[in-house]
Amino acid sequence: MSEHQNLEWKETWRDEYLKWICAFANAEGGLLVIGKNDTGEVIGVSNAAKLLEDLPNKIRDVLGLILPVNLREENGKALIEIQVPAALYPVSYKGEYYVRTGSTKQELKNAALDQFLIRKQGRHWDGVPVPNVALSDLDVASLNKFCKKALRSGRLSSEFVSEPDAVLIEKLKLTEGAYLKRAALLLFHSEPTQFVTGAFVKIGFFRSPSDLVYHDQVIGDLFTQVHQTLELLQTKYLKAAISYEGIQRIEQFPVPDAALREALLNALVHRDYAVPAPVQIRVYDDRLSIWNPAHLPQGWTVDKLRGEHASIPFNPDIANTFFRAGEIEAWGRGVHRIFQACRDASTPEPQLRYETNELWLDFPFAQSYLQALGANPTTTTDTETSVKTSVKTSVKTPEALLALLKETPTMSLAEAASIIGKSVRTVEMASAKLVKAGKLKHIGPQKGGYWEISE
Repeated sequence: MSEHQNLEWKETWRDEYLKWICAFANAEGGLLVIGKNDTGEVIGVSNAAKLLEDLPNKIRDVLGLILPVNLREENGKALIEIQVPAALYPVSYKGEYYVRTGSTKQELKNAALDQFLIRKQGRHWDGVPVPNVALSDLDVASLNKFCKKALRSGRLSSEFVSEPDAVLIEKLKLTEGAYLKRAALLLFHSEPTQFVTGAFVKIGFFRSPSDLVYHDQVIGDLFTQVHQTLELLQTKYLKAAISYEGIQRIEQFPVPDAALREALLNALVHRDYAVPAPVQIRVYDDRLSIWNPAHLPQGWTVDKLRGEHASIPFNPDIANTFFRAGEIEAWGRGVHRIFQACRDASTPEPQLRYETNELWLDFPFAQSYLQALGANPTTTTDTETSVKTSVKTSVKTPEALLALLKETPTMSLAEAASIIGKSVRTVEMASAKLVKAGKLKHIGPQKGGYWEISE
């Protein structure tokens, strides 16, 4: 037997080992044995009688725990065993909080400590009330869109969704007393980043891990983030290989729509919003990767996540609202649905990785898709390859710019400059000339708007 998450050996007692007891209490509990070395060899303790007298008092005074401290004999040598049950409340060592992970103890700090304290209080992060935010601060249009989705899904009745907004929010369990919960702000506030730093999606197209070609940020309530992110990926970032069956045009995308949608929903609904980093989507020529900060339930592994398991949402209030809208199920089958969608579309199996509270989902592109794309690169939806021919045959920057913006109206001038091979200043001057000539017009805000071409 070796040390593991519920067992620790120490040759002699030191008061700093109270931290190990603290870590056991804040996790699943465990057994601390004094008188064994790291390999489990019995060394014995010479001051067993004194430890039996001193340790219960030290544990009580420093940690506030009353624990059994027992004398046991093995191979004719005395051992001290301290059995530590999992505590129902947070246990600190002189104001510091430790938790047992594997065969190590780790001090909890910052977001990890906040999440631990909230969980020990029987709460979830998304269920914490937020002061100084009123119902009137929520976006009415977002609430109305949710009601339409919920009616269409059949998961809420017409009587339910016809209630006043205040009653609707309360029935969705998005309030606590007079306060809105964090979940309500993420779901229905037009700018949740005012309250949660990382509550948005970042998308980038990369030539290599260090070579970013262009990028976008998607902000807004969570329902809007799902819709706009999918739209951006399918119209700007992912290339479509074109083939024909008779006169029928067939577009082949590298990631099935159902798999991409489910993966994005999982990333936004179940992520750890206490971490200030946004959900990040990296698109390469041969793969797409989705990253989000995440915590698996205690004892879960990637294999468990991929297999059959119960639904244990990290953000239950957010998950419940998405379920009512018909966007997700409530059976813990999200990951299964992603893999099944890829199998149904005969695309490569995704790769799921979990590394220190970070979840990666990689979608490799099929070789057949890459070959088909290489044979017909001008018939894609990608902003760069779809206009490559137009750019090459245009000798003037304004003409090249018009060709790019005609194909992709949402493209920024910086992205266009990168593709054309000119400086941003040169492209900005070209766009100004086109606007003055009435050939080009920008609609909407500087960020998030689009270009209108006049023929």
